[in-house]
Amino acid sequence: MRLVLASQSPSRRMLLENAGVRPVIHPAHIDEDALLAASTAGPADTVTALARAKAAAVASQYPGDVVIGCDSMLLLDGHLQGKPHSTEATVARWRAQRGKTAQLITGHAVHYQGQWVTESVATTIAFGQVSDADIEAYARSGEPLECAGAFTLEALGSWFIDSIEGDPSSVIGLSMPLLRRALYSFGLDASQFWGRRG
Repeated sequence: MRLVLASQSPSRRMLLENAGVRPVIHPAHIDEDALLAASTAGPADTVTALARAKAAAVASQYPGDVVIGCDSMLLLDGHLQGKPHSTEATVARWRAQRGKTAQLITGHAVHYQGQWVTESVATTIAFGQVSDADIEAYARSGEPLECAGAFTLEALGSWFIDSIEGDPSSVIGLSMPLLRRALYSFGLDASQFWGRRG
């Protein structure tokens, strides 16, 4: 039995590896834009639906394993923000969010032998009053371009986050406490996966 991560996120992989797990990496390819456009649910349910779609896309290929799907988005001024994808979009995003407080919502979907645990975790992020020069340099670094909220907590972005209130691992991309609870609900222990290679 293995943990399968339906994501290509290096941050999620790092969290699992730092926690003693060598996950199977099987990125799910879904049309996120279409799912977002069709969603009439609230922010938390929308992000969780994306996570479930990712896990569901690969779960049938791993019938005896635990499959994890995740998605993160920033709720800023009442609107969900995805990844900025470009330097220009990152600069605009940071100019809009500096000095503000927002919620980073990470949706989780964990599948094991036909059972599902789907849940979101919201963490409050206080963005610093970041200078224009630092915003430009951070955007040019490329680091935040594929990150929800256009920031990382564990790398260069740590300079620009004044505080967080909630689960730090969820901000990085995968709530380890939530994953532990999901495993327990399946009758499994976290320690069963320590040292296992994908």
